This record gives sequence, structure tokens and C-alpha cells, in this order.
Amino acid sequence: MRFAETAIVGVVTVDIEPHEDERGAFARLHCPEAFAAAGHPFVPVQTSLSRNPHSGTLRGMHYQPAPHGEAKLVRAVRGRMFDVALDLRPGSPTYRRWTSAELSADSGRALLIPEGVAHGFLTLEPDTDVLYQITPAFQPGHEAGVRWDDPAFAIAWPAAPRIISGRDAGYPDHQG
Repeated sequence: MRFAETAIVGVVTVDIEPHEDERGAFARLHCPEAFAAAGHPFVPVQTSLSRNPHSGTLRGMHYQPAPHGEAKLVRAVRGRMFDVALDLRPGSPTYRRWTSAELSADSGRALLIPEGVAHGFLTLEPDTDVLYQITPAFQPGHEAGVRWDDPAFAIAWPAAPRIISGRDAGYPDHQG
């Protein structure tokens, strides 16, 4: 695995290094020792799947505030998406800044998102499935979010969403 820092402190792209032969390819997607050696300890306790049949589906911008904060490793296992991480940690030098990465099943690239950073994505192809590895386990009733198009963040989405939940569209402007 190859780890690369992004413009947001603690948000890291993780690229696989597949071993290929006549049978196909094999690649590690997560290894706690490799993450720790790269300076990003991450041991997930929950794995979730988001199925998105339509291109233009937007999910986000979601996070769990402390003391129920989550770190996530996110990757497309089918299809392609525009993935966004937004720093909502008030003491962070990158507070209120965002970064993005295109994640696809073909590339195998993942995005590691630390606690206190909101996450969202826009599907770029139909039938995009997103695998989440999360630590700690999700705590129902503690969900939070900010609006995908809040002018305080000016996220440059590649297109307007065609499908978005009422909850995600209705988050108020950020007050921090």
C-alpha cells in the first residue's frame, strides 16, 4: 500500500499495490501494521456498504461529533465517485477546508478520513458501491452533517446532484 497526504491534515489517500499474474490480481486493502508504520494507525471494527444505483447520487456531508467520532476508510468497490473530506476540527490548521479524490473500483484507491472530518460523495457512474471500514462502531442517534453546498465551504462538486436525501439537502449553513 502507498500512503499520500492530502491538503487536509490527517486525510490520506491509500493506493493498493496489486500483484498480478495470469490468474488476475491480488492486493491488500487494509493492514493495521502498514497503516501504523505509515503514521496512520487505523483498526476498523465495522464494515458497511453503500449501494447507489444511479449516477449523480450525493450522500453527505456526514460526521459523528465527539465523543462518538469516527475514522473511516472509504473506497469504491464498484463504479466511480467523487469523494470529499471536509475538516470540521476547530483547532486544526486546515479547519473549514476540503479535499477530494476520485475513487473507483478500477483504481482501488481509498481515502482515510479521521475523526472530526465530514465525508460525502457524488456518484459518477450508475451502480457505484462504496465500502466503509469504520472505527469505532457507529453510534445511532449521534449523526451530524453540514450541507453539501454550504457557501462557507465552497466545495467544487463536478456536477449538481440528481438524487439527494431530504436530510442531506436540509442541513443548515455551518455556524462555526
